[in-house]
Order: sequence, then structure tokens, then C-alpha cells
Amino acid sequence: MKWPKKGAPSRNPQAVAQLDDAEYICERLNFPHCQIVIRVDREARSANGEILSHESRYFVTSIDPACVTASELQSYIRGHWQVENCLHFVKDRWWDEDRHYTKRPGLAEVFASLTNAALSVLRLIHAVGQPLRATAEAIQWSPLRALLGLGFIRRG
Repeated sequence: MKWPKKGAPSRNPQAVAQLDDAEYICERLNFPHCQIVIRVDREARSANGEILSHESRYFVTSIDPACVTASELQSYIRGHWQVENCLHFVKDRWWDEDRHYTKRPGLAEVFASLTNAALSVLRLIHAVGQPLRATAEAIQWSPLRALLGLGFIRRG
């Protein structure tokens, strides 16, 4: 993988990686095992090419630069966001998590842990080939079935 010098323009505006930044983050920001820092720039454009929005995301990893290619790093980042986007969709669309807030310290973390646990249970008990949402709705209408399936209660 070729690393551009600090401040040098990148040939690929979608991904910029600089080793100098890794040294800075390692020493100044106290990330002792930082080996690679990646900045991924993303632009949303209209049909006529006008830039509607621009955002930069930074990724830090302890992977040795000699042991990974640029395409492998891209794959890791895409994999991370695929999981993140799927989790966000379920938690926000089904449970409206973004609208919930609290002023009590620690309560938001507890709520997030409960929704993560509920989602894990759904994934454990849903039937192969059945959408996760269908399992959630079935439990909503028959919670006894879920409790039986998880072994929390026994039949007679």
C-alpha cells in the first residue's frame, strides 16, 4: 500500500491514509498501539454533480501496515458499517431508540443494553428463512411461546 506524504493530494478522494497521523495519534492522543489511521471522505451529489454534503470519517487500527492491503482495509471498514447500519435500522426503526433520552446518569446505557439483549434473543430464536420482524411480531402476540422456547418456563 502506498501512503501519501502528509499534506499531499490523494489520487483517490474516497480514501486517504497517512502514517504521520498515526504517529501523532499514538503519541499525542494516547493510542499506544495505533499503526494506521484512515480518513474516508464521502460526498453526496445531486444528479447534476452538485455536492450536497461532505463528511470525513476516521478509522484507527493496530494492524501492521506491512500486513494489510488497501483493499483489505476497505473491506474491514465496509464490514463494520454493514453491521452498524443493520443494527441501527432495527433499533431505530422498530424500537424508536433515537427518540428516547433520559437525564438520569447511566439509564441510557441500561436501556441500550436491554435493547441489545432483546435483539440477541430475537436472533437466537427466529426461524431460518423467517424475517426477524416476523419473529418479533409473533412474540408480541404470544410471549408465552418465546418464554417456552428460551426455557424460562416449562409445560405442565
